[in-house]
Amino acid sequence: MAQGRGSAAVGGQAAVALGLAVLCLLLAHVQVAEAATYTVGDSGGWSFNMASWSRGKRFRAGDVLVFKYNPSVHNVVAVNAAGYNGCSTPRGSRVFTSGNDRITLARGRNHFICNFAGHCQSGMKIAIVAA
Repeated sequence: MAQGRGSAAVGGQAAVALGLAVLCLLLAHVQVAEAATYTVGDSGGWSFNMASWSRGKRFRAGDVLVFKYNPSVHNVVAVNAAGYNGCSTPRGSRVFTSGNDRITLARGRNHFICNFAGHCQSGMKIAIVAA
């Protein structure tokens, strides 16, 4: 009889462990499902005078920005605050050139510029704060 109880306890622990694993998977799925996708510049795409595009939007870490543009005349560069403020490309900055770039936001400040000559200075840059 003692052996039977031990087996039931082990079986019960396995069921609890399985239940916790399923719950973790469901929670992970809910977090992914909550991530939003934003097309930068909306229907106009990634272009000049982008400063007001983010107003009124609430961004979260894990949200995805989609940059749509003509890659022969623009690009997207993920930069730090100094690169954003100075319209420069710091060493090690990631440069995107597909014309349909999908970039996942990190928590905190995220800065993006176009580093084609004069483009950033003409407003082709955005700073996004993700909670």
